[in-house]
Amino acid sequence: MFLRVARHTNDLEKIENFYVNVLGFERLGDFQNHNNYDGIFIGKSGLDWHFEFTQSHTEANHSFDEDDVIILYPKTISDYNELIHKLIRHNIATITATNPFWNENGKMIQDPDGYRIVISSLKAIINEIE
Repeated sequence: MFLRVARHTNDLEKIENFYVNVLGFERLGDFQNHNNYDGIFIGKSGLDWHFEFTQSHTEANHSFDEDDVIILYPKTISDYNELIHKLIRHNIATITATNPFWNENGKMIQDPDGYRIVISSLKAIINEIE
């Protein structure tokens, strides 16, 4: 099974910059004017899932609450630390999660559309030599 998480946005450029340059995903592809929608595919090559972000003349109407969260688990502690340092370099502020579990086990941030993302080291491989 493959998974695509699709979401409409008002600013593809900001979304792409955030997910590619800050979070470290790749731009896997794009499309222009497909039934009046432009879009980009963002993920990692070789995985069975990716994000699709679209933009059209219709303004995005985001409806979510504070417990709607994307959780990212970097594979290694080095990857986790590198990502946290990248957030700091890009002045991405952490926010307090409604669910205290994520405050204890990760760092919560928001993407340019206001969606919440947790970066957690819970599944990271710890036995690295740094």
